[in-house]
Amino acid sequence: MPARDHDIYASPPMRGLLADEIAALLPDLQRCAGTSALQISAAPGMAPPSLPMLGHWVRLHVNGGRYHGDLSAQVDEPLPFLADAFGLVLLRHATEAVAAPTRLLGEVARVVAPGGLLALTGVHPLSGWLPWWLWRARQGGLSLPVPLGLEGWLRGADFVIERAQRVGPPWPGVASPAGRRSLLGGGYLLLARKRRPATPAVRLKPRPLVQPVGSGLAPGARRGAAMQTQGTTRIHP
Repeated sequence: MPARDHDIYASPPMRGLLADEIAALLPDLQRCAGTSALQISAAPGMAPPSLPMLGHWVRLHVNGGRYHGDLSAQVDEPLPFLADAFGLVLLRHATEAVAAPTRLLGEVARVVAPGGLLALTGVHPLSGWLPWWLWRARQGGLSLPVPLGLEGWLRGADFVIERAQRVGPPWPGVASPAGRRSLLGGGYLLLARKRRPATPAVRLKPRPLVQPVGSGLAPGARRGAAMQTQGTTRIHP
């Protein structure tokens, strides 16, 4: 993928949309806890939100087919993290900056811990932002994945969609709607939680109890009956 200019994400309309997205995500993100989280963004200037119960952010951004930031790696290679490493992964317009969004999602699905949260934002392709986007991104190698297709892919990867929402103004250059929620918003967000592996059912096999056989007679037992049970015959004088 060719290198691109990041001015589209530094423009005033996009800065406003990015702020609307984080404001809409914060109530859910503030409940996330853990030692570290991962943010992958489409530009270096997207600072992750400050979360009180989260210790550390690993920050990456995409440019020229490579990850930059806290480490450097090729986009078409596996992310250099262990599986199930992060309880929270935030993709901020990252699917717009890669040639194969589902490949990125596949790696993200691998590094999200079971029960962990994936938060994803982007520009909605079916909005009034599309003409402005095409004009600004014509030389940048950027694309706009369809959110419904991303939802379907995540469900197939064993994620549960907790929220899918459009945010921001219906087109660039106007104020955001009250409450930052709009059916025609230019941005969208997805919140998806990775399922925990099902606990296999364990069927307990009953173990027979072996009762020790005593050599003496039980209280009140007749000695003759006991000897008949043993298959012997006693002759009395």
